[in-house]
Amino acid sequence: MSRDYVLQPFQPDVNLSIDYARELNLQQCSAVTAPPGPALVIAGAGSGKTRTLTYRVAYLLEQGIPAERILLLTFTNKAAAEMMRRVNDLLGQELNTLWGGTFHSIGNRVLRQHAKMLGYERDFTIMDREDAKHLISTCISEADIEIKATRFPKAEVCGDIFSLAVNKQKSIAEILGTEYGYFDTLAPQIEDVWKRYVARKLATNAMDFDDLLVLWLKLLQENADVRELYQRRFQFILVDEYQDTNKLQSDLIDLLAERTKNVMVVGDDAQSIYAWRGANFQNILRFPERYPGSKTYKIETNYRSTPEILTVANAAIAANVAQFAKELAPARKSGMKPVLVACQDAAQQAAFVAQRALQLREEGIALNNMVVLYRSHFHALELQLELTRRNIPFSITSGMRFFEQAHIKDVTAYLKLITNPRDELAFKRLVMLMPGVGGKGAEKLFQSFSRQIIDGRLEMAKASAATPPRLPSPDFQLLAKALQGCANAVPKKAILAWAQFATTVSQLESPDNRKSAAKVIPLVIEAGYDDYLKTNFANYRSRLDDLKQLAIFAQQFESVDEFLTQMALLTNVEAEDEQQTKNRDDEKIKLSTIHQAKGLEFDVVFSIMLCDGLFPSARSVESEEGLEEERRLFYVTITRAKNELYLCHPLMRAGYGNTGITMQQPSRFLEEIPKEYLDEWNLQTHG
Repeated sequence: MSRDYVLQPFQPDVNLSIDYARELNLQQCSAVTAPPGPALVIAGAGSGKTRTLTYRVAYLLEQGIPAERILLLTFTNKAAAEMMRRVNDLLGQELNTLWGGTFHSIGNRVLRQHAKMLGYERDFTIMDREDAKHLISTCISEADIEIKATRFPKAEVCGDIFSLAVNKQKSIAEILGTEYGYFDTLAPQIEDVWKRYVARKLATNAMDFDDLLVLWLKLLQENADVRELYQRRFQFILVDEYQDTNKLQSDLIDLLAERTKNVMVVGDDAQSIYAWRGANFQNILRFPERYPGSKTYKIETNYRSTPEILTVANAAIAANVAQFAKELAPARKSGMKPVLVACQDAAQQAAFVAQRALQLREEGIALNNMVVLYRSHFHALELQLELTRRNIPFSITSGMRFFEQAHIKDVTAYLKLITNPRDELAFKRLVMLMPGVGGKGAEKLFQSFSRQIIDGRLEMAKASAATPPRLPSPDFQLLAKALQGCANAVPKKAILAWAQFATTVSQLESPDNRKSAAKVIPLVIEAGYDDYLKTNFANYRSRLDDLKQLAIFAQQFESVDEFLTQMALLTNVEAEDEQQTKNRDDEKIKLSTIHQAKGLEFDVVFSIMLCDGLFPSARSVESEEGLEEERRLFYVTITRAKNELYLCHPLMRAGYGNTGITMQQPSRFLEEIPKEYLDEWNLQTHG
């Protein structure tokens, strides 16, 4: 019979070089000086989370814990490096032996030491997304799948499916059932590609980004000696942003901490907003259950925002049931109340944000200290146009400008082609979406198409010159006939796609449709581009939302020509503005989705499109979990603001598919805030 006999480290009198009670507030100090054992630190927004973690590392070192016995897990290597730099400043000692970094960087370090146990060599290659996409594409080809007949997902989409499955620790079938229902019937083929991909990686001594965690966990689970080695090595484990961890990361932490239970996780359940990419909110919520006897420390003093903003933040999150009760307390003096702004429509909302931003700039607040936050990328379309018209420079941290996105360019290429059949770039863009058509093939097809267009116009000219003059038949369609006329030049792989292309163009160039961009865009989506989005983009739904918003935006223009002209003028102005201000970041107001802004702070925050069905999104309200995550997202919005917060909602909005103007209900989240907490501004139009 054997048993473990724990030798307690000798604890001499410790002379601390840092006066923790003086440099930290009471709540921070309690967490920093917590005794060994499992601990959950709920650090509210703006409460000094990084400071707390930094001082915790310093405290452990001052207690005689060797740096190499401490594991610090963060979500960016930059965050880990910054914490270790601060510890170095506090203690004046190098921390080269401390294990600090992202889950993936630590996983890589461990796997380099033990790769052979998993069938790999130590010099394995780490593939980037592009490498992984090419390898998955090879596996799809090997599987001999009828891609055209089944509308099989492209390699990049398969990669996202695989990644979500491993990070959530679920089967491919389960992920398809919950996240990609439109591929449900293809589950056996997708699973086959997955198995081939796993085998190929091993055969080529290559790992993708997820393998650094998957194989790290497998290594620990299947090798008792290695598991014990790291359980003993990491005497203390610290985890940052714990609310954002997924099932895979949580399992790794639990396994590493199994022996000592000396794990401190730091996070804010109220800022858990990444379920869509695999984060598991239950990790932080159930930590006390998984670690009986653990202690919970709350850090609630906020150093960022005014009391008025925090009052609104506390009210905004109060309706959530699944949460740790907390109340952000202000450390700053009183300021102005957050402002509720009801706008007539999205155009007036954009005008208000633009005008108010300029006024604040005149008052001495730099544009780079302001941000406009929104739930989805398409919510900022009208604002981008208004800022461009007024020559107000802006940067978009949520991605490309609206009209620069691939799916927007694809659909507008149809509009350009039916307006101008000689538009070579639009034609080539569309045909290169087809399987088997590359640059050279597109050039040959365009030459053939151009000849057919010329022939068609000659036919029309002959008809009008006849004696007596005669008109072409009412069903004469120049573009569709030209496409049909060059079908013999189409590669075999693209024959079906070409036929669909010709049919779609035939619909678009009918007299009733070709006059209206708002009619054309939905027709393009329904005629097959919707399927293209599904098979080519993992974020299919958000891209579809963008296109629907584009159709709504197009309703204000009387013709396709006018719509395209305005688009061209605006995008050219944007390009000039980008060139002029590329080195003047301080001259740009920031536009961002809320997800991209998490962890940041600004003097002034404008929150736009706060309408039910937009924020919270229509899909999120289908479940209580989804609604509560949206409410946490709203809380994150509010807590980005330091001094001024403007909550804007349009009262009217054009409907999709020419359904007319619809009245908009203010977001239910606004209704949950007592009116006395807000100032209401009534917009007046002059002139």
